[in-house]
Amino acid sequence: MIPMLDLKKEYELLKDEIEEAIREVMEHQQWINGPELKRFEIESSRYLGCKYSVGVNSGTDALVIGLRAISYVTMKKERFEEGDEIITTPFTFTATGESILRAGATPVFVDIDEDYNISPKAIERAITNKTKGILVVHLYGNPCKMNEILKIANDNNLFLLEDVAQAFGSKYCDKMVGTIGEVGAFSFFPSKNLGAFGDGGLIVTNSEEVRDFCFYLRNHGGRDKYNVEFCGYNSRLDTLQAAILLKKLKYVDDFVNKRREVARIYKEELSDEKEIKTPVETENSLHTFHQFTIRVPATKRDRVVEELARHGISSMIYYPVLLCEMQLFKNRMRVTSVDNAIKISKEVISLPIGPTQDRDTTIRIANTLKKIVREI
Repeated sequence: MIPMLDLKKEYELLKDEIEEAIREVMEHQQWINGPELKRFEIESSRYLGCKYSVGVNSGTDALVIGLRAISYVTMKKERFEEGDEIITTPFTFTATGESILRAGATPVFVDIDEDYNISPKAIERAITNKTKGILVVHLYGNPCKMNEILKIANDNNLFLLEDVAQAFGSKYCDKMVGTIGEVGAFSFFPSKNLGAFGDGGLIVTNSEEVRDFCFYLRNHGGRDKYNVEFCGYNSRLDTLQAAILLKKLKYVDDFVNKRREVARIYKEELSDEKEIKTPVETENSLHTFHQFTIRVPATKRDRVVEELARHGISSMIYYPVLLCEMQLFKNRMRVTSVDNAIKISKEVISLPIGPTQDRDTTIRIANTLKKIVREI
């Protein structure tokens, strides 16, 4: 079976360096807040082009803590209130909307565009006097239309938080995504563009005050863990994970380029198939292709997935259920028209992609896919 992402091959490429990093941590035994964490925060800030980075336990915690930091800095409140609304996309992983609830606010779900990302026009239509901010998701590694969204945020005095879980290394107008809004929240889940050997996350900001509050919240809520000031979390990025990420950070750009080459081959091979829509890339941006997500007619989608599996090819549906359709958000959200998101959620299929996937494998997948779609 061709996997969605071959992590074993990726490990083999970096095995010596990663095992060296693990040995160094085992020797100094500083498992929590060790020197590798501090170095990773410095190096990730340098790579992304921002002032501050705060390593946390997961991408979800990065979102929650980032939102709470914005609430504290802008309103001097530890959390938002239920009447405070934050606009976001319904076509994303649960953590995006869940984090808004956990930070005390109400999510407002609006429609998406053909590039799978939140629609600036839909954002603008959804703004009310309750709106406090916008949470965008750079889905599949494709940057949102940030110039339009940033203007909307500035014109309406709204904060802008970027969910960059799937887009480490992506750029918009030559600026790294995650550094355009007040806060960027990254995930280092093993399958991400920069993946750890377990859970991990990062918060980035150019605000010293936001950075400081994030430090407090990740460490139970205070400068002194025995005399805390706020209701925080035990959410530090482990030293061991930071050490591994430090080694892998050096290869991010190379791995992104290899992902983009796989995407280029897919697009070339699938360009003549009318019933297969390949991903749209945002203008003036660099798409990192965390996922290569196509669209096929909704009537064929589930059969295509079944047939791919029968031919030994993995695929995934990200995401079959919109957040606004989930029980979690019932009576805890506001939702506008999301017709395009509903339609797209019934058509998407993500194909295998990764920095170690070779040309022959990619062409085999594309040819098999075309044959299946034509025959169904």
